[in-house]
Parts: sequence; structure tokens; C-alpha cells
Amino acid sequence: MSGRLDVSRRVFLKAGAAAGGGLMLGITLPRRTGAQPVAGPKYPPEAFLRIAPDDTVTVIAGKSEMGQGVYTALAMLLCEELECDWSKVRVESAPVAAVYNHTSFGMQMTGGSTSTWSSWDQMRTIGATAREMLIAAAAERWGVDPASCRARDSVVTHTPTGRTLRYGALADAAAKRQAPTSVRLKDEREFRLIGKPTRRLDTPEKLDGRAEFGIDVKRPGMLTALVARPPVFGGRLRRVATERARGIRGVKAVVEVPSGVAVIADGFWPARKGRAALDLEWDDGDGRSISSPALREQFATLAKTPGLVAKKEGPSIDEALARATRVLEAEYEVPYLAHAMMEPLNAVVELRVDGCEIWTGTQFQTADREAAAKAAGLKPDQVQIHTTLLGGGFGRRANPVSDWIVEAVEVAKHAKAPVKVIWTREDDIKGGYYRPSWYDRISGGLDESGNPVAWRHTLVGQSILAGTPFEPMLVKDGIDGTSVEGARDLAYAIPSLQVELHSPRVGIPVLWWRSVGHSHTAFVTECFLDELARAAGRDPVAYRRVLLRSHPRHLGVLELAAEKAGWDKPLVAGRARGVAVHESFGSFVAQVAEVSISDGAVKVHRVVCAIDCGRALNPNTIAAQMESGIGYGLSAALHGAITFKDGRVEQANFHDYRVLRMHEMPEVETYIVPSSEKPGGAGEPGTPPIAPAVCNALFALTGRPIRRLPIRHEDLVA
Repeated sequence: MSGRLDVSRRVFLKAGAAAGGGLMLGITLPRRTGAQPVAGPKYPPEAFLRIAPDDTVTVIAGKSEMGQGVYTALAMLLCEELECDWSKVRVESAPVAAVYNHTSFGMQMTGGSTSTWSSWDQMRTIGATAREMLIAAAAERWGVDPASCRARDSVVTHTPTGRTLRYGALADAAAKRQAPTSVRLKDEREFRLIGKPTRRLDTPEKLDGRAEFGIDVKRPGMLTALVARPPVFGGRLRRVATERARGIRGVKAVVEVPSGVAVIADGFWPARKGRAALDLEWDDGDGRSISSPALREQFATLAKTPGLVAKKEGPSIDEALARATRVLEAEYEVPYLAHAMMEPLNAVVELRVDGCEIWTGTQFQTADREAAAKAAGLKPDQVQIHTTLLGGGFGRRANPVSDWIVEAVEVAKHAKAPVKVIWTREDDIKGGYYRPSWYDRISGGLDESGNPVAWRHTLVGQSILAGTPFEPMLVKDGIDGTSVEGARDLAYAIPSLQVELHSPRVGIPVLWWRSVGHSHTAFVTECFLDELARAAGRDPVAYRRVLLRSHPRHLGVLELAAEKAGWDKPLVAGRARGVAVHESFGSFVAQVAEVSISDGAVKVHRVVCAIDCGRALNPNTIAAQMESGIGYGLSAALHGAITFKDGRVEQANFHDYRVLRMHEMPEVETYIVPSSEKPGGAGEPGTPPIAPAVCNALFALTGRPIRRLPIRHEDLVA
């Protein structure tokens, strides 16, 4: 994004008013940052801060807090430069307005592990600008040179005389001043917050129950609705009998909406009973032919044929394979996966003739507001979205078509009152959006010394961008970049590399899932590399060390993880270690997993994780996100699979779509590589390496490569 976005005074003031009362400082941000004074092209005022008379600092966050610690991260960046009293810092969610747009993507959103790096310059500059305005206000009151004053812990001090003024007493005067056109940002050596372990600001309210998630929202006179949707994707309602449902106590209305049949009641349980009482007949359409065995056969057949070339490097791949001393071939497969958020989808809609208010946990505020406005027949600026805390997102709440938001607006048209539309967990697992299933065929050629000289990787799976508003921008020459990420940018030094892609059209809705394409490409590439190492008679870490010699950041996390895991030290009988290293979202992660097999089941005892995420903002959050990503990835590696029969999803809830139980969570050690590089992500990069690290440990333990997920008992025994 370059230049300046036009933000009307009306939108600016509306955004400020929606954030709450008190003093609001709106900062127009310079583009570049550093230890030197900042100047250059301008941003719109994308973030704000409020300082109250009691020195309380409220940061208005334009990112969604779904457990990843972004509220604390944004506040740390701003307050590092503001020099305020951290004990008096609070965070509020921003309203939807262009001033809060992502600094690179031009829309208000949270995802792709981009929040820290996209806000690093922005939030620090806001803090520094506010600091200088407060200092200038104090200097004017004293009649002194601002250069003779300094700020610390929400106090401005006149250094020669020791006079002091607190921020709360200066805020009104500071807000009336012209913002400086250039501010100095701290050098890294001056940081007091950034890089230091810091407790999260949202933890206390989550512990005592004050935290408000979307499902907690209550409005005066609010009703609750559940929707009966087609059991097969693309299906349509043929007939519905509503008499029994209408007769259930508490049911207020039964109405048809574009997505199905809504039962509106005075509470969740009457709505659920009413929905269960509906007599429904559906036209399944072509979707009834979808089945997992048929899809697997289709994908496997495609994998044997040439696909669109996503990457071609070095000599002809056919010639390189033909010249190789030894060629290995393998086929890998992973299933569809649900997002399985702890808080199911929900939205509260209060619809009026002249406006609409929505309370929900969302990652895509701009898109959701536009979609809601279209459904309601309103203009976008007539729709206000209150972003609550999210009980997990993992990409599901970043839906390009805003499915659950639009549905809630459609129900609100009939409710004639504020209405909360809730998806049960069964609703989302059986009828939501999924991480695509993939079938990969890969060939590798070795020379006489066991070094890889050729690598052909063919991927088969649905595009998550096809059919969305993002397709024209992000699908190039038929290649969805999210499908091949982690495969076409392989870091290993292999002279001949070719990556090909098939993107079959299947009537199953797919969406980004934590770590997106990396969630499967890391499994394939890292497991196959272990197969090559074993064929060459090499140690997996030593093999990678040679192939990564031109990639110091990959090599750095590999060496650190191997050292901390005691890679060369003996293990107790019955255990083995496996390693994987992968780059995603600007961060480099290596993991060593220590596993055993007991009664046919895999036990992961310990995971040592090393991450190079560039400049580390909050080590506590980074470690927590590595643990979270490992747990999430282990759920999929050990248990996760969505399967289809006659067009219907066969899983329903956590009893048959299992997530990791507490006793299955391994001990996790996280080590952060010190770095001055640009900040990378932390929310997603911990997930990709865990499945291959575990599978490579099992390969070392059993001598049998694991080529499909989730891991099955039959893959562990001869």
C-alpha cells in the first residue's frame, strides 16, 4: 500500500466514538521506521490510543484476539515507545473502519501470522508520536525546551528542575497539538518491553469470567436461532413440515432462509428441540456422489499425470532422474480436516431499518461488514461489527463469503428482534469448511554418494482460493500459491527440482486451516527427505546439515533443536527421535520429537522446538504459540480425518473427530534464536514440522516410512 487512503471525517469520528469515551489520539503514521527519525509517505490513522485522567492507557486493537496473544503484542509495541506505566494498560477491540486496515492487505483482518510484522512499525510509531505530543504539552506548560524533558512510566520530567507531570494531566492538551511529522524510534538496545517475557493482558478476565466471547453476548429481548442445513453440500430443500417444531414451548418462528430452515426461539434448547422436530426432505443433487474412497482414487490417478508446473529449477527433471544412481518414489496422502474450534460459530444481529449491529468473533471484519450490508440491503457504513474475543479461529472465522454472518443477517430479517444464531459443533464439523485433502507423488534421485540430484513433486488437492474474491489476485496461471507453498520453495540444495500441481474441482467447501498449505507440504517433503537420508545411509540431521549449508536460518534452528534434544545421545529402549525443519510465514522452525509405541498406539514424550522468528516480541507468547501449534498439529497427525460417504460427512463431534487429549500432550521445550531480522509469524509456524518429526521418529523406530495421516496402527507394524 502506498500513498494515503482517504478517510472521511465522519468515518474517523465514528471509529473514535465507537471505541469509547475519553481522550482519543488519532495518529497519522509515517511509512518507515528505525532508530533514526521517521519521515516519509503517510498511513491513514490505523490505530488509536486513549489516555484517561487516571493515567489508564487504552490501546484500540485492529486485530482479533483468538488466543494468540495479539492484544498484548500490539500494546507492547505501542507502549514501548509511549513510555507509559504498563500496569495501567488496557486493550479494546476496534470498530470496523478503514483506519484499522492491515498495513499490507488493505482490509481489516487477522490471519497468516502477519499481525506482529505488519504492526511492528505502525504501533511503535503511534506510541512515539503520542509520547512526543505529551512531552511537547508539558514543555509548553513549563515554558521550556521539549529537548530538556523526558518521558518514563507515564510521567514527563523536566530534567534540569525535576518537575513532573503525569500523562493523565497532559492528555487533553496533548490531543490539541499538531502531531509531529518526524519521530525518533528507540534503538533495540533501549527496549524495556520488546523482547522481554510479558504476561498477557487478557488472562485475568479470562480466568475470572469477565471476558466476553461471541457466544456470551446478550441483548435486551434477544432470541436464539439454529438452522437446519442440507446434509449434502450443494443440496436444496425439497419440503419441510413445521407443525411439530412450532408446537414446542419456546419456539417463536420457523422460517426458510437461503441456507436452510431456521428455528427461532427464546433460548438455545427450545431452538435445538424445534430443529430436531422438523420434518425435512432434501434434494441432495450431485453432491450425493462424493465419497472418500472415490476421491482418493481420483486424486491418486491424477498424481500419476503431469500437472501445471509451479516450479522448475535446474536441468530437465526426466533427464536428471534417468541419470541418477538410485531413484526412490513415494505417495503421500492427508485427509480433509475440520477447524474444530472450541467456541462454535455464532453471531448476534440487531437489524433495524436504518442500520445493523453485529456481535461476533471474526477474523475478516471488512469482508464481513460488506457481506452483511449486502444481505441486509444496507450500505457498509450502516453496519457496525463488534469484534468479541474468539474461542479459536484457525482460519474458519476468516471466510471470504462470510457464511455464518450472512446467515445470521438473513435470520434477523424474520426475527423482528435481536437474534443470536448458533452453530453447534456438529453443524460446523458436518457442514462447514475444511482443510483440503491431498495426494502427493514424489520422486527423488540420488547420485553414487547418496546426495539428492533430482526431486519431482506432484501435488493433487483442491484450491482454497478458487471461486473466492481472492482468485483473480492470488491464482496465477492456474497455480494457487497456497497449494504449493512449502513445496516449490524447498530450501534443500537439489540441482534439479520440479513441482507440479493438479487442482481438481470438488463440491466440498475448503478454506485455509492453521498453517494453510504448509500443513501438508512439510509432512511430505520432510518425511521424504528422511527416506532419502536412510537410502543414502546418512544420519537425518547430518544429511540436512549438508543440504542446508546455503540457508543459515534453516541451519540455525536445526542445529539448536538437535543440540537441545541431545540428538547424538542414546535413548531408553523403545524410543526414537525424529527431526523436521520448515520455513513458513517468515519464521524458521525445527522440531525434534521423541516417541515410542505402546499397545499399538503412538506416544509422543517430548518435543524440542527451535524457532527463528526474527525480532522476538514476547518470548512467553512465542513459546505458548509453539506449544499450541504442536498440539494442534498432533491432533491431526494422530487422530484428525473428515471422511465422506454418499456426500455426507461421517464425523460429528469430538467423540469421532478427536482432538488431542491432555494426557497425550508431550513435554515441549521452546528455544528462540536471537535475531535482528524482520519479525516473522508465531501463530502458525509451529504446526507444520510436528507431523513429520513424529513420523520420522516412527520411521527410525520401526523401519517403516509413514506416508499417510492420521497415523494408523497398520502403518506401525510389519
